[in-house]
Amino acid sequence: MNEAVSIGGATSLPMMPDGPITGPSAWRADDVDRDQVWRYDLSQTDIRELEDAMRATRGQPIIEIDQASFALPNLSKRLLSWRDEVMHGYGFVQVCGLPVGEYSKEEAARIFFGVGAHMGSLRSQNAEGHVLGHVCNLEHDFHNNANLRGYRGGGPLKFHTDSVDIVALMCLQAAREGGESMLVPAATIHNEMLKRRPDLLPELYRPICRDRRGEVPEGMDPWWIMPILQWHKGRIFSHFSGVYIRSVERFEEVPRFTKAQLEAFQLFEEIAADPNNHLAIDFREGDMQFVDNHVLLHARGDYQDWDDPAQRRYLFRLWICPPNGKPLPSAYAERYGSIEIGDRGGIVCKGTDLTAPLDPI
Repeated sequence: MNEAVSIGGATSLPMMPDGPITGPSAWRADDVDRDQVWRYDLSQTDIRELEDAMRATRGQPIIEIDQASFALPNLSKRLLSWRDEVMHGYGFVQVCGLPVGEYSKEEAARIFFGVGAHMGSLRSQNAEGHVLGHVCNLEHDFHNNANLRGYRGGGPLKFHTDSVDIVALMCLQAAREGGESMLVPAATIHNEMLKRRPDLLPELYRPICRDRRGEVPEGMDPWWIMPILQWHKGRIFSHFSGVYIRSVERFEEVPRFTKAQLEAFQLFEEIAADPNNHLAIDFREGDMQFVDNHVLLHARGDYQDWDDPAQRRYLFRLWICPPNGKPLPSAYAERYGSIEIGDRGGIVCKGTDLTAPLDPI
């Protein structure tokens, strides 16, 4: 491409709330640490129902598991209540107690896939079409290679969002030490920046270019344009990854970031990293976590893995598009492929075929 990109409206005030944001998802760490309504411990009855549903799908390809084949006559109502808490409450739920150590890898995958299918449509997480994702250290150096993804590398991950409505994780094996899941509300970051640097806050609501990092849908540019924060129909929506934002300047045709933008990005990350603002949750074997990507950012703490590669920290991941999602700002269409409720999000490129691999690739 030879033509430079022009992003208009840089001097005009973008649409944004006229003061602090309130509501259930505008929490700080102490608020939710004291009130653990976001945590649910599976009962033995719940576990038996999940295991029965898993056994009923034996012989069926994992990618074909749906609500009908993974029947949960009692637990399905609770799954919908978890989804409601994710979408309208604190923005996340942690479900604990599944005895994954008693299952084969395939059995655990079937249970997780079936649970996700009850919450919504499961989306492709990369250009390879992986609907069942694998979060483990494959030694991908995403910091120095702009075509690699962070979830395939080790060590910490800074606060970011994924490209779908809800991201779900299941812990198969925990790290020897560390590897906490950290969550922070976009509303809290907005409120803190409003107090500290109100002059920088509008920079987060203006459109900027982001790098697709080699996963380019057919007919699209290798970058896309979208604000970090958006105020739409009385709700805040966030989409942020410092890695995807800063690497976009490798394309000569995109605008260089201004000093004010770079300061805003840095303060955004500093506020998110403040322990007073985010919640750090241990990930134990059998834990499942569901997070609203539009209101919360997530991160991974640094960790020490086991010496034996077979014991490495290992999580399954799903990207979920619920049938009753929130109306999205139009800017999401370029990244999500659509803003149609129930059919949006994920990464699909030319030649992408949907798969549910049992091993990381």
